[in-house]
Amino acid sequence: MHPHSSPQPPRPDSGPEASSGLGAGLRAGFGAGPRAGARSGARSGARSGARAGSRSEARVGSEAGFRSGARSRARAGSRAGARAGARASSRFGARRGARLAAVGAALLLAVTALPAAASGAAAASGAAAAEPSGRVLVFSKTAGFRHDSIPEGIAALKELGEQGGFAVDATEDAAAFTRGNLARYDAVVFLSTTGDVLDTAQQSAFERYVRAGGGYVGVHAAADTEYDWPFYAGLVGAYFRSHPAIQQARVDVEDHAHPATAHLGSRWERTDEWYDYRTNPRERVRVLAALDESSYQGGKMGEDHPISWCQDYRGGRAFYTGFGHTKESYADPAFRQHLLGGIRYATGTAHADCRPEQGYHPIFDGTSTDGWKQAGPGAFTLDTSSGTLTSTGGMGLLWYQARELRSYSLKLDWKMTGDSNSGVFVGFPASDDPWSAVDNGYEVQIDATDTPDRTTGSVYGFQSADLAKRDAALNPPGEWNTYEIRVQGERLRIWLNGVKINDFTNRDPVRSLRQGYVGIQNHGEGDEVSFRNIRVKDLPAKGGGHHGR
Repeated sequence: MHPHSSPQPPRPDSGPEASSGLGAGLRAGFGAGPRAGARSGARSGARSGARAGSRSEARVGSEAGFRSGARSRARAGSRAGARAGARASSRFGARRGARLAAVGAALLLAVTALPAAASGAAAASGAAAAEPSGRVLVFSKTAGFRHDSIPEGIAALKELGEQGGFAVDATEDAAAFTRGNLARYDAVVFLSTTGDVLDTAQQSAFERYVRAGGGYVGVHAAADTEYDWPFYAGLVGAYFRSHPAIQQARVDVEDHAHPATAHLGSRWERTDEWYDYRTNPRERVRVLAALDESSYQGGKMGEDHPISWCQDYRGGRAFYTGFGHTKESYADPAFRQHLLGGIRYATGTAHADCRPEQGYHPIFDGTSTDGWKQAGPGAFTLDTSSGTLTSTGGMGLLWYQARELRSYSLKLDWKMTGDSNSGVFVGFPASDDPWSAVDNGYEVQIDATDTPDRTTGSVYGFQSADLAKRDAALNPPGEWNTYEIRVQGERLRIWLNGVKINDFTNRDPVRSLRQGYVGIQNHGEGDEVSFRNIRVKDLPAKGGGHHGR
């Protein structure tokens, strides 16, 4: 957000009433019926407590100052007043953000807690959340090799359900695969199934379930299942080929925004049975993690060895992990969180960009800020252990000075606390003045509460996101989101967690998207937004807007 607005008073909706709205949304979000409340409950609840207050706040606190500041940002005379307004506004934003951050953190803990994280206080405050609001079916029938870790897997999934607010039914009876029975579930977990486990009618019922929006989670030997069923081949992503002996290996984590891998570092050392697959699924799925074959003996896929992935498939959501052969896996907190994140994605309670991704190169890889430069006050704090940049103070801009971009796809992961504020600037000239980006470029906004053309997914001050699509795709504060910002000619398109939410064409003769730099904003005190995995892919140039005629 541009800090041109006048100081704003604390919102009346940032106290207990807003907290109850957030809690209701997250509790309902896991699945009030298959694929119904799960898709939007968390997002609608998170905004229900804030929407009315934020609109009122925008009118009361900003009516005079905003018109003279934000709407005249291109005029040189507005800068001094706007900067003063930004400093005061940030103080109020800090108090609002702190209150909402505390609420969001407590509710997020209830969803993602591991066994050791449960506490008496959480249990007392989460009595309503203890009532299951979603349901998952765990299917572990085997017609081939049977893994002795299946009982541990079922027990772990039931425990995760108790902590995450969803019921778990476990069965090895394929008769459960009827159209009516499957409709009761938000996702179906194939837990180390092997061989042909469903007959033709059961396969047909499961296909209809997925096409209607049902979720699929495949664990380990789920890839050693149903080799003659083309629909399942696409759903699981790749079939098992072989494996060496159980041993320790290094896992390279590629996606740090997906809930199944967001908790992991860039590398994960673990012991398991490492599958080779008959095909490499990378062109069809979003690879979340891959094996480093130089770290163990017997791998046969070479330099690119995916081991966990996700995809949107024929109307449903699919997550697969090759981990989970050993009994010990199901007692490992990191693996349990990996499973829980996969289930949350499959059920639709957490969102992620699971489109295939190839051809990007990093401009921030979590290890250094080489090539970047801070303009204006404030800074970004680099944490190499988590691979993140987190905003502090402001208003300033960290921009990538190493290269001017022309036609490109920019992807980055971001996470906000409470009602924090930031943005991604594109198409501005090189400058040590952050206001140059404001006056000459465009900002893709990150802000939960403001008028529609100034909230998350908007081209700030110019065009609102599609609010229905945005709200359905958005993860709440405290969880990671992914932007794709695609610039070709004078056209700017925005995807949030894989869903296109904005399509804007520049028609301002003073500005041009055809070339320029990119940067991330540190908005002010109390606005804490983290970024990681910033990458770019060059695209063919295309015309658009008045410059393209």
